[in-house]
Amino acid sequence: MAEAHEADARVPVLMYHAVAAGPNDATRALSVAPEAFAEQMAAISDRGLTPIGTAELAAAWRSGRPLPRRPVLITFDDGYEGVHRHALPALAEHGFPATLFVSTGWLRGPYDTGGALDAMLDWDQVRELAAAGVEIGGHSHTHPQLDQLAEERLRYELIHCKEIVADQLGTVPASFAYPYGYSDRRVRRAVRETGYAQALAVGNGLARRTQGPYALRRVTVRRSTGIDEFARLVEGRAITRTFARDRALTKGYAVLRRARQARGRVLGSGA
Repeated sequence: MAEAHEADARVPVLMYHAVAAGPNDATRALSVAPEAFAEQMAAISDRGLTPIGTAELAAAWRSGRPLPRRPVLITFDDGYEGVHRHALPALAEHGFPATLFVSTGWLRGPYDTGGALDAMLDWDQVRELAAAGVEIGGHSHTHPQLDQLAEERLRYELIHCKEIVADQLGTVPASFAYPYGYSDRRVRRAVRETGYAQALAVGNGLARRTQGPYALRRVTVRRSTGIDEFARLVEGRAITRTFARDRALTKGYAVLRRARQARGRVLGSGA
């Protein structure tokens, strides 16, 4: 992987979801076992990598400041309870920062919409994560496919999420992650205009400064990710080969989603 001080540095941004010993069927594929997560954090430490936060990465690239040697980002989407129960102790053991992107309508508490897929964090646990050095970012309110929404609903999802996080934590979230990784130019503009300073997609590739602050790529860590494959991910090796099947499926689904989006516009126009 290119060194962090180079202009074309490529940074692995790891995307986790649930960390659970017994996830349900809805989250199993994108979960990791607690023992596997601990082993992965040890692998990061053994390789001399430097975990940093999402805001730190984007701010450095925006300003041109150098990044630490061999940076890596550890991110979690949605807000599953195992991030507090299992991931936090492993992060704390190594002194690693991370970023948690929360879907505010999925967390247990006053804003719960009942749409969560598995056991979720409550706001006391989110505050404990923040106090331990985990950056808390936005991930929408109800976790929809943002690029399929009308403008008013899109803005609501972004703003309501941001306001709830700010109210609960006392700090405004600076970073955002697109639910399902889906965004388009309109969504990215809305994220910027509602005050988020940077946003993460998926893409299953390494993040680069040239992607811009609102389309930074991540690589997916899942239950089937073995320690050898994980080592390749954090070292930036064989990324294309590792996710070849995912890219083929993504391209096929993108065609279907564009057709649905176009059909929705036609129906919405009354044609």
